[in-house]
Amino acid sequence: MREDGTFDPLLKFIAGAVVAVAAAKVLWQWLTTTFWHWLTVDAWGWITGHPWWSALIASPILLVAALLLLRAFAPREYPHYADDDSDDEEEEELADPLYRMRHLDAMHPTDFEKACAALLVRDGFTNVQHSGGRGDLGADVIAYDHLGRKVVVQCKHYAKPVGSRDVQTFNGTARPVHHADVPVMVGLNGFTADARALGDHQDLELVGRRTLKRWAHGTPLYAAIDAELYEDRAAA
Repeated sequence: MREDGTFDPLLKFIAGAVVAVAAAKVLWQWLTTTFWHWLTVDAWGWITGHPWWSALIASPILLVAALLLLRAFAPREYPHYADDDSDDEEEEELADPLYRMRHLDAMHPTDFEKACAALLVRDGFTNVQHSGGRGDLGADVIAYDHLGRKVVVQCKHYAKPVGSRDVQTFNGTARPVHHADVPVMVGLNGFTADARALGDHQDLELVGRRTLKRWAHGTPLYAAIDAELYEDRAAA
């Protein structure tokens, strides 16, 4: 023991190792004697002696396990919301878009971020970097447009419209932290009305599903944003 009343780290390590070895020995003895005897004799004996009851008990467990496996490996489907156009029929008429909406729907969120980065590269943006992940502070993709402006993109691969809280969080980092000249938020399934109102007020470019479809199908990002803005003003 040290003068300050604490134990030496080496002694603490040795004591911990002794306790761990003792616990492991007790656990191993229990597994190889009591538990193994119960499993191979008592439990198995009851199962073989009551096959119908065993099948009745095991059936729901196996059914739940099968459903969980099917859910884990089944392809994810995303509903289409208010700012969505019909996808499938129109997509078949297109020549060869870089991405189709059904492909974007089925992507993992990280792959969706990379797809947005690839679309920026296609449009001629420079120094395109995919920086999404823990600690990105809302900057999934960073790039520079033809005017040298810094474009910071956050990608939301949500199964529902993006809400105002996410937009507010992005607004708090895009310019103050990342010094974005053009903050862009991409929502796979669009944005709520409150989120769009906040985006307009804070001068954020919100790319909803309709604009994303145009962008994915070949229209440059800024042109796709302008087209939706024109259509919204014409409909107002």
